[in-house]
This record gives sequence, structure tokens and C-alpha cells, in this order.
Amino acid sequence: MKLLEGKNVNLRIAEKDDVFLVMKWWGDAQYMGEYQDVTTKTLPELEKIMLENTIFYIIEKKDGVKIGHIAGWMIGRAMEMGFALIPSERGKGFGTEAIQLIVGHLFLKKDIVRIQVTTDVRNMASQRVLEKVGFVREGTMRKYFYAKGDYRDHFLYSVLREEWKEPKNANKLIT
Repeated sequence: MKLLEGKNVNLRIAEKDDVFLVMKWWGDAQYMGEYQDVTTKTLPELEKIMLENTIFYIIEKKDGVKIGHIAGWMIGRAMEMGFALIPSERGKGFGTEAIQLIVGHLFLKKDIVRIQVTTDVRNMASQRVLEKVGFVREGTMRKYFYAKGDYRDHFLYSVLREEWKEPKNANKLIT
């Protein structure tokens, strides 16, 4: 098991046993929140996404309780990411720490020049988290995402390798 260890959360690379849980999360309107539709994937489709085509981590509290996911996919030498937490664990700093862990890991271990995230222009919580971690808002992507029966504008955020400040307590990778 590969693990990025933080102070309050750990990021664990998704395993086959996690596919059913993620399928449940992605099919839950509360988990997906007000800015995204539920996602229906077949088990083989989701397994391929989680285990083959992306980096995909399960966010766990220190007691091992699974509280969300963070995933990324390569676009040239850039990494695009997405993340979500179960509603009861939002607003507690876990998302901020998870993003700090993954950004540090990616810049230390991968040959990438930028990490980017898009978020609905109304999603103030995600915007605060991204800015706290050091992401910069680059602009508005008009009608970028279709959800809840409407095209929605998204902000594009990024952090470049040269802008990233290595954390004082760099995360440790446990294999």
C-alpha cells in the first residue's frame, strides 16, 4: 500500500477494494454536491479510471475512516486534479491538507510544470482551499461544465513548479 502521510489525513493509492465505495460516492447527490451531477459508471469503467488511467487517492483520516478522494490526470506536462470530501467532513481542513500533500508529492516525484484545477465560479469553499494552498486564479472558463441541466462557468486555478513552496514538514511516502 502506498501512502502519503499528513498530520490529520493520509492519502492512500486507490485499490480494487475501493471501487465500490467510490461508485457509491459518485452516485450520491450529497457527495457530489450542488456543483456536479451524480456520475454513473459501470464497475469496469470506474475500475479503469481509478486503477489505470489516473492517479487516484483515497483520503483517510488518521483513524482509517475514508472521507473522500483526490484524482489527477496528465495533460502534456501538466496535471489536472479534482477532489471531493463526504459532506460531514467538509470545512475541517482535511481538503486543504490533502491538496497540500498531493501537490508536494507531485512536484517532488513527477516531471510536471503545473498543476491545475477547475471549480464552479459559485464554489467558494473550493476556491478558498485552492488559494490557501497557493493556487492562482487564471481566469474564467465560460460554459465549461454541464451540470444540473445548465452550462456553468468555471474558474481555472493553477500552481507552477517555480511558485510552489515546499512545506517545512514535507510529506513522507510510505510504501
